[in-house]
Amino acid sequence: MNGLIHSEYPRETADYTHAGEASADIKRKLKQLGVSASVMRRVAVASYEVELNLVIHSDGGVLSLDVYPDSILLVSKDRGPGIPDLEMAMKEGYSTANEEARALGFGAGMGLPNMKRNADGFEIESEVGKGTEIRMSFNING
Repeated sequence: MNGLIHSEYPRETADYTHAGEASADIKRKLKQLGVSASVMRRVAVASYEVELNLVIHSDGGVLSLDVYPDSILLVSKDRGPGIPDLEMAMKEGYSTANEEARALGFGAGMGLPNMKRNADGFEIESEVGKGTEIRMSFNING
């Protein structure tokens, strides 16, 4: 099945100036498509969290958006450093954010839990030294 929209958003490490632009663009596109406010809100929260993770924790990567007639898929793929302890990283409040991120008000340790809570489908794979891939799906009809 062909998607209605495919967009990619490259993100670089520590690029706080542009952090949030991808999630704002995603929200704008979903609004133009007439996606319900409740689904749009969940996608916006998850896309913001994953975008910030790319900026704060990775060595850069890409967030992609695919919109289909009945679903939305967000995929984040980054280059290193990977997550050594996925179980711990999924706990609310656990964070490995650096001092710069914390000084800017980021790194509260809610990113991965918020992504999982807002998505209808959530998968994460990570390899230390290689990177992390996060796949989140959302049902458009609820």
